[in-house]
Amino acid sequence: MTVTENKTLPESFLPTLPGSAYSDPELFAREQELIFEQLWFCAVRSGDIAKPGAFRTVQIGRESILITRSRRGEARAFFNICRHRGAKLCTEDAGETQRAFQCPYHAWTYDLDGKLVAAPNLTKMPDIDRVEYGLRKVHVREWLGYVWVCLADEAPSFDETVVGAVRTRLGDVESLEHYGVESLELGRRITYDVKANWKLIIENFMECYHCATIHPELTEVLPEFADGFAAQYFVGHGALFGEDVKGFTVDGSKGLDRIPGVSEDQDRRYYAVTIRPQVFVNLVPDHVIIHRMFPLAPGHTIVECDWLYLPDVVAEGKDLTKSVELFHRVNQQDFDACERCQAATDSRIYADGGVLVPSEHHIAEFHNWVLDSLKPRA
Repeated sequence: MTVTENKTLPESFLPTLPGSAYSDPELFAREQELIFEQLWFCAVRSGDIAKPGAFRTVQIGRESILITRSRRGEARAFFNICRHRGAKLCTEDAGETQRAFQCPYHAWTYDLDGKLVAAPNLTKMPDIDRVEYGLRKVHVREWLGYVWVCLADEAPSFDETVVGAVRTRLGDVESLEHYGVESLELGRRITYDVKANWKLIIENFMECYHCATIHPELTEVLPEFADGFAAQYFVGHGALFGEDVKGFTVDGSKGLDRIPGVSEDQDRRYYAVTIRPQVFVNLVPDHVIIHRMFPLAPGHTIVECDWLYLPDVVAEGKDLTKSVELFHRVNQQDFDACERCQAATDSRIYADGGVLVPSEHHIAEFHNWVLDSLKPRA
């Protein structure tokens, strides 16, 4: 896969990826192997596995991953595969076990740290190393109130790749820390089933050339978006609320309790951060919105979106409707647009791709990153 070199393009245009980049099953398989299975992947919210034995299973690349919490309260992640004959260990999306995970095939049993603790006739096999034949572990980090995992044998630096993406976008990490994301509570979660390639979703999130066309509610709250320049186009830039807008709500009405750590410079502004390969972080004064993408096929992506608020806001049952509705509409509008694009990726008219206008030129860097990630490694 390469970006088509078209010498007839005016300087205002840059080429996009070809249409096959969004629909080719073989290319998607390479992305699974070389991107999703090699980089840090934001898998579950820490609160989803709040206590020992709580678990979720997540599809990451080509692998099913079991994420749980040990008896000491530490996040653990394993390939969801029994070491005996390769049966899938947990078939549920989520659940809770008291002490151990047992394979439904031959009853091999593993504790919450992945150690093999029981199996039929195991005592007659004294040469079996119960750690060596335990569940295969996956690298784990907890950050921003989420569990991040990496399936690679050697994980890349979390600070350079994940935290580094925040530093590159905002200019520093402290700007994000002001929101205290790890201490916020889940107010609402909506899961979207999007019939579009994951790259189309990222490209859409990165630009606002489309905002005036399909986001009437958003451009009322953030008037500068109507001019086509997205917040991510400038390092450290946050889009300013409209003069008469009181909060980041569907009608611009007053929002909820402001997060105490948010600085005066950050007040009445919206910031967007992309953390490759599958996370969007949206920051506003009274809440934080986290998108996590789960690419399942070339034209199929699940997006799990969390709205996070101060603990008291959630505990007191304050009305989140207008707060949630704004970005819910934005999501629906964006995903509909992505699905429209996906439908044309196999067209011969789009075989060589399209073009990026100046306010989208930064997307070319994302395309180059994808291309570089798929190059054979020595």
